[in-house]
Amino acid sequence: MPAGGALFSGFRVLGLFSNHLPHALRYHQKHREFYVVTAVGRCFHTYNVKKLGIVAVSNSLSEDISCLVADRMLVFAASGCDISAFARNKEEVRRYSGHKQEVRLLLPLGDQLISVDAGGDAIIWDVGSGEVYLRLQFDPVTFEPSALCHPSTYLNKVLLGSSQGALQLWNIKTSKLLYSFSGWGAAITALQQSPAVDVVGVGTATGRIIIHNIRLDETLMSFMQDWGPISSLAFRSDGVPVVAAASPQGHVALWDLERRQLTAQLRHAHSTAVAAATFLHGEPLLITNGADNAIKVWIFDQEGGGARLLRSRQGHSAPPTTISHHGNDGKNILSAGQDGTLQSFSTVHERFSKSLGHGSINKKKEQKKKKGLAYQELRLPAITTFASAVARQSDWDGIVACHSGRLAATTWNYQRCTMGAHHLRPPGAHGNKAAATAVDVTSCGNFVLIGLSSGRVDLYNLQSGLHRGCYGDGGAAHRGAVRGVCVDGLNQLTLTAGSDSLLKIWRFRSKKQEAELQLGTAPASMLLHRESGMLALALDDFMIIVVDTATRRVVRKFHGHGGKINDMAFSPDGRWLVTVAMDCTIRTWDLPSGCLVDCFLVDTAPVGVSMSPTGDFLATVHVDNLGIYLWTNQSLCGLVSLRPLPADYQPAAVTLPGSQPDEAEQEVTSQDDGEDDDEYESPQQLGAELVTLSLLPESRWKSLLHLDAIKRRNRPAAPPVAPPTLPFFLPTQAGLTPRFTLPPATAQEVQVMSPLRFLGVEFMNFVFPVERPLLLLRSLGPAPLSVELSGLSAEGGGAGGLLLAFLRMIDSLLASGRDFDLAHAYLALFLKLHLRSLSQDAVAMETLVHLSERLEAGWAELQASFHQSLCLLTYIKSALL
Repeated sequence: MPAGGALFSGFRVLGLFSNHLPHALRYHQKHREFYVVTAVGRCFHTYNVKKLGIVAVSNSLSEDISCLVADRMLVFAASGCDISAFARNKEEVRRYSGHKQEVRLLLPLGDQLISVDAGGDAIIWDVGSGEVYLRLQFDPVTFEPSALCHPSTYLNKVLLGSSQGALQLWNIKTSKLLYSFSGWGAAITALQQSPAVDVVGVGTATGRIIIHNIRLDETLMSFMQDWGPISSLAFRSDGVPVVAAASPQGHVALWDLERRQLTAQLRHAHSTAVAAATFLHGEPLLITNGADNAIKVWIFDQEGGGARLLRSRQGHSAPPTTISHHGNDGKNILSAGQDGTLQSFSTVHERFSKSLGHGSINKKKEQKKKKGLAYQELRLPAITTFASAVARQSDWDGIVACHSGRLAATTWNYQRCTMGAHHLRPPGAHGNKAAATAVDVTSCGNFVLIGLSSGRVDLYNLQSGLHRGCYGDGGAAHRGAVRGVCVDGLNQLTLTAGSDSLLKIWRFRSKKQEAELQLGTAPASMLLHRESGMLALALDDFMIIVVDTATRRVVRKFHGHGGKINDMAFSPDGRWLVTVAMDCTIRTWDLPSGCLVDCFLVDTAPVGVSMSPTGDFLATVHVDNLGIYLWTNQSLCGLVSLRPLPADYQPAAVTLPGSQPDEAEQEVTSQDDGEDDDEYESPQQLGAELVTLSLLPESRWKSLLHLDAIKRRNRPAAPPVAPPTLPFFLPTQAGLTPRFTLPPATAQEVQVMSPLRFLGVEFMNFVFPVERPLLLLRSLGPAPLSVELSGLSAEGGGAGGLLLAFLRMIDSLLASGRDFDLAHAYLALFLKLHLRSLSQDAVAMETLVHLSERLEAGWAELQASFHQSLCLLTYIKSALL
């Protein structure tokens, strides 16, 4: 499927980091760095643990990934009944097909790969050839494999845990069951090799942790935690005897193996179940990931064995519902989701993204509750809509949010990344069951308008949080719920729309109604473009109307959506209106022509849309998707023909864009030293019609015509010194035949011959191409180059025809367009030295005339391009755009 429509093309997705599958950890020996691999839908991401920067994104599979593991060379991802092997964390190099049901467990073991599906079928694959080495069949009734582990130093052995609680030790080379462990009467959920040989950690579904010696079949110790099944186990390998046990409630318990007691807890490490916890080898770092779309790195440097959060990458744990660009540079996107958090995502780099946290009813009470008791009841419900302004965000709160089913609106501070101090509610509202449904912050950042489901519209001061009045007689602006509130850019007009199908226009300060417009159908949402004064309203009958606030008339009506219109966005210049609806379409309407100019269909219905203030990106959020999807505006990159689309236009289905690695962090993480990565090499000439420079320093060719002046300027002030006298005994070389040893200067002079003359003769005979003499000329400095060109003539000792051969070489360079600067500089010095000799040769003069015509034609074309560029630049700098 295509990546987008005619106007917008899929670019990348923000805020996707992890899902419910356990991560995989890799160590790159060449880079000496750890990498963590997490599954995200149909592809997986690779992050470096050092900065948690994304370095690679794999190609997408046909189905969602169900299991993910990695070894030193490859990453193995199970998708449905197939297993794919990826090299360089991106390219699929081999596929293993043979399972009849979904693959649930994977374990790389040397040159073999062990896979177990839902039906109990275990296959041992040869990784290199992809052939089945061994197949084992387990009866799911008596032994259903639920965990895999390779005991250290146990060659060709694998330990399998079952849902029935029993364990089995198998030799995969001889296909023999070596030993069966009776178990502990509970399903095995985790198996992990400890730093000690023969000792394995076992986690059960009842929350029990067993440290067991498989060689003696003896339980060394066991622990019990009350957080449900053990989802993952990890042992520290830096000399501290600690095991970490993760739980489905998002907590991580740390058990001291020497004292046999709980030493610390990481409560609420994740808001959902912890998918996996892994210690880095030899380092006090713990990596966790979970279904809350988060990757976290914990460092153990606290007293008592506790850990603190070192770095993290996290997005929304529940699908976002509304988004909006924050600021005028278009680099930050505010997003509110069903998880109740307000987050900011950067389009430049993930390290600039931040979370503003989860709203709470009382922050002081919440801090007290965090010390021991549950605090879920103090958290605010999900944000339904919000508005922001950057004018005074450094002085006070600049974001106001409405919560689902709650009367009071909350303020947020973007710079401090926290919820503000004000809960904006109308005076005397005790017992009022109304809820805030619409909000808008003035462009100056001083006031905020809040509409309620009871029809009331209130004005508040953002600095003090005080109530500054309400609109309408009797405290109600509408007879139904307020669906939208807007304030113009000069704080002159206030516009409100309600479920009573009325659009009302008020004076901002006096709060008096000036006009009223009957819409015919109740509006679902409203959006104002402050610069142009155009007001867009999405109605419940799936129609869009545009009202000019200056003339207070409906100027445009758009039909075409087949479902509820969820959100709208204006382009920065107010020319386009982008709408998204439940019919899974994203439509772009051209306001001057009143036509639909772009439309495409996506897999899941979009619920929010926002256009960048710079017009370069369109951001959308979709149903049951945790990411924010960016679409690039192709009209900024080239000419896009926007033709009116017919009323019966059938949009094409496009795929949602995927993640992309950051250019600053992207690197090759493969360890296959035998295969070098293919690096792009730029050709010497990009096109025959282009002019290419030599990239040599200017001192190598600019001073060729001024060598005489340079020699006069650099003439030594002191007279030349007489050479040293010869020694009495001349040095001789060792051997039977007496030979005198030449001094170093003489040897160097012997080495410095005149290669240009030799190659010139060969060039006349067409033995060598032009590159050979040109390479020699490029290697010479200005003074040696002048000497070589002087020696081309017969008076300088050159062979006959060398002058004509040099002219042919320059003509070849000018025809190809390569080394444009050197060709002109060499020709100028050549004519300065040999013009008198050339004027007496008729063939040479004919060649010079041809060369002159080529020079004039090439320079005329180049000069025309210069003038065109200068004219365009002057127009852009001086024109009033």
